[in-house]
Amino acid sequence: MSTHDASHDDDGYRGPATLTVGDRELPVQALLDSRHEPLDGRMHWFGRLTGDDLAEALGHRAADAVLTTPQGRSRARVGDVDAWGRYRVTGIGTPPFGLPVVDVES
Repeated sequence: MSTHDASHDDDGYRGPATLTVGDRELPVQALLDSRHEPLDGRMHWFGRLTGDDLAEALGHRAADAVLTTPQGRSRARVGDVDAWGRYRVTGIGTPPFGLPVVDVES
């Protein structure tokens, strides 16, 4: 994951974020995206997190958390670690980053 400034990459987000687990705030780099799930009618967002303190704070266990970016914050579930040491993060509802405005003509 890159450490460049926050930016939109297509519909997603790549940049700095803060993961709050319990009373602990952890600086992370996030790579996030989202999609509307037509089966349940809700927005599902997902991605990967990297950060120096994640392994110490989470180990290899899943945790409920809050993910905050400069664009917003959302409840999240942090899960497994991939082969590159990135933690999977998921959420349902409004993502912690802005979504593009879609112009729909009637």
